[in-house]
Amino acid sequence: MPLGLFDRGPIDDEVAVLRARYPREIWPTHHNLGETAQFWLQRHDMFRELGEMLRAGSVEFAEGRVEAGPFMGWLAPRLNVFLQQLHSHHHVEDEHYFPIFRAADARLGAGFDLLDADHHVIDALLHELADAGNALQLGLKGRGDVPGASAHLADRLARASTGLMRHLDDEEDIVVPLILDRSEPGLGL
Repeated sequence: MPLGLFDRGPIDDEVAVLRARYPREIWPTHHNLGETAQFWLQRHDMFRELGEMLRAGSVEFAEGRVEAGPFMGWLAPRLNVFLQQLHSHHHVEDEHYFPIFRAADARLGAGFDLLDADHHVIDALLHELADAGNALQLGLKGRGDVPGASAHLADRLARASTGLMRHLDDEEDIVVPLILDRSEPGLGL
């Protein structure tokens, strides 16, 4: 199975070693799904929703269905929140949660290696999105190619959305079953 973020499908059970024991259908009602895990899943849902909203909005603008002024007024705060919050979210995972989870079950090492590699790819995508947004803004100020910049932003948002959806699903398939298996207090959360 290819393990690159844009080359793989859903991860195998050899990587998500507890997923078969704790399938997604049981997560919402499982007694070990605590407040931390629920909050974390809500953040993932927010990234999915905001990412899709940005992607769809950028296509609308690139195809000329939205005027520049209203679009930039809509885009700028949402793109900034998306970039900042996703960067912060991954930092907390990398520095706090993933070391705890990795130490809890050595069988998940390959999964956390995969997620760490994803975070590096996603970080580069976040920089590309910021650059694409800035290029569009410069274009609208008369210092660049607006059609090219809007098409590039739409392309980068589509790519980021695709990669982020794959990553979030895989991350949840590794982490949530571990939390359900060990409990938040059992993991020290």
